Amino acid sequence: MSKIVNEPKNTFPLFVKVREQLEHRALWLYLLVDEARKHGLPDDAFAADAVKRCGLYQGAEIVEKSGTKSLKGLKKVLFTKSAQIVFEMKVVESTDDKLSIDFHYCPLVKAWQKQGCTDEEISRLCDLAMCGDRGIGEAHGVELDLPKTIARGDDCCAIRYVRRDGASTS
Repeated sequence: MSKIVNEPKNTFPLFVKVREQLEHRALWLYLLVDEARKHGLPDDAFAADAVKRCGLYQGAEIVEKSGTKSLKGLKKVLFTKSAQIVFEMKVVESTDDKLSIDFHYCPLVKAWQKQGCTDEEISRLCDLAMCGDRGIGEAHGVELDLPKTIARGDDCCAIRYVRRDGASTS
């Protein structure tokens, strides 16, 4: 039996529709990885690199749009109020060098649950999906820590972007 609890509290119809689009993205990742396995390819042969590449691309766009590598700029561009509602996020800390956000709902996990994935598969797919977030962090000169994830059965995803090396935010 699954130990993952992942039910939204906010079920406003518009946010349900946005979540469905995010679920579709997660479905693509699951099906690509599943087909790779069927063809005898390990998913880590391509998936992590491809998803990180997407994150690096998105991160560069965010840096350009915000005009800074400050994590305050990342929060402003990526973690908008509407995104906060969709993922039921709570911003815990937001400075130039640290951004801590707790996600209390994950549409990606929901998509994998709908496909009948095991908890282990969901955790692995989450690790692959988070490569994009790691790429976004790298584009900002920061690292991503994940002390908790819904996919591992925790009560939330604790996303922690941290600038460790004193790199510039400009």
